[in-house]
Amino acid sequence: MLRTLWANRSKFPLHIIVFLAPAVIIYSTFMIYPLIDSLRLSLYAPDDNQQEVFVGLDNYQKLTTDDLWQPRLEGAIKNNIKFFAIHMLVQNPIGLLLAALLSSQFIRGRAIYRTVIFTPTVLSVVLIGFIWRMILSPLWGISADVIDFINANIIDNLNTLGFGIDAIENQPWLGLENTALPTLALISVWQWIGIPMMLFLAALISIPDELIEAARVDGATAWGVFWRIKFRLILPTVGIVGVLTFVGNFNAFDLIYTTQRATAGPNYSTDILGTFFYRTFFGIQLTPGNPTMGATIAGVMFLIILAGVLLYMFGWQRRILQVEY
Repeated sequence: MLRTLWANRSKFPLHIIVFLAPAVIIYSTFMIYPLIDSLRLSLYAPDDNQQEVFVGLDNYQKLTTDDLWQPRLEGAIKNNIKFFAIHMLVQNPIGLLLAALLSSQFIRGRAIYRTVIFTPTVLSVVLIGFIWRMILSPLWGISADVIDFINANIIDNLNTLGFGIDAIENQPWLGLENTALPTLALISVWQWIGIPMMLFLAALISIPDELIEAARVDGATAWGVFWRIKFRLILPTVGIVGVLTFVGNFNAFDLIYTTQRATAGPNYSTDILGTFFYRTFFGIQLTPGNPTMGATIAGVMFLIILAGVLLYMFGWQRRILQVEY
């Protein structure tokens, strides 16, 4: 018996450990350990001698109930939800539409269109923020010329047909509280729309042609083929794109920091959890940083993202697997 167990043990493929070890070590060093240490730090607070002492969940209670911290946390979460909603309702449907069009065999130059649409994704976020600040500047930007063109050539023509649409007025889009966050969200959509488009496109072109041809023989229209066959088959990809959008937007930071700085102006109207964490952890202007409260905000971000991922895994993904099997 012992000889059999030892023989089976000797057959264990040790080369798997050799291949996995570098990736596991690097990922644990730069991802797992910082995450665990950040959660540990959120359970401490400095005392009168600036020494860290264990306080349990007091930081989380302070963050959610204190009059100084609670409004900023609530505002950041609301802005994050708005930021995420715009991506879900604008970016992903348009990405699916573009993927459906570019998967058609009747469109010429599809590779060129894919490259052009995907190009903003590989550009630097700092460059994207600087360019759009220049474009949307009310002093020297070209947004006024574009709006005048739309008013003269589109809205005026629609109004002659009796639609009654008000003309668009040029304004400091990044300088007003009610327009800054939607504008930044749409800029982010423009930059990252290539990713859901490519994921949807990969799923659509993997559908067997026999299914499409059979549906057309049965008299299905183009819309019927897409809605009743293609869309049903790419539902797992739709779920993956949705959870990637959720995680990416609740980790967002760089675009808003590049355009609005850490103050997330005007008047915190573009403040999200990422900028709130940065401002708290590292400090800003004359306000010193508070690492323990910053780690607490990071812990809240982790819990929100974890809840969204678990909801996807045990809700959407399980339902899709039940439908498939």
